[in-house]
Amino acid sequence: MTATTWLAVALGGFLGGALRGWLATVLPPAGDGLPRAVLLCNVAGSFALGLATALLLPGSPAAALVGTGFCGALTTWSTFSLDVVSLLEQRRRRTALGYVLTTAGAGLLAAAVGLTLGSALGG
Repeated sequence: MTATTWLAVALGGFLGGALRGWLATVLPPAGDGLPRAVLLCNVAGSFALGLATALLLPGSPAAALVGTGFCGALTTWSTFSLDVVSLLEQRRRRTALGYVLTTAGAGLLAAAVGLTLGSALGG
């Protein structure tokens, strides 16, 4: 990996992580405990990665910045997993199940839409 690619990943990671951190402060969990910020980040990141995959040259610094860096830091499997376990420990089973199904379904759909849109735009 070149120095340019490393810097692109670092910059993208900083921006994606900062956005996720900011969203967590302005979009607190819903009354039932649903972690709305993490859900939004995971779905938006799935869309962005699908779009970037279609539009950017694989292995390019731009793909590293957007895909590995930005989307990698914006989306979060570990926080999602911890949130689900926490909801189950709080006996919020419906919220946990809804969160799992919504995250998986909306994330897959968002990635497919991003990839399709990117392909239609000339990727």
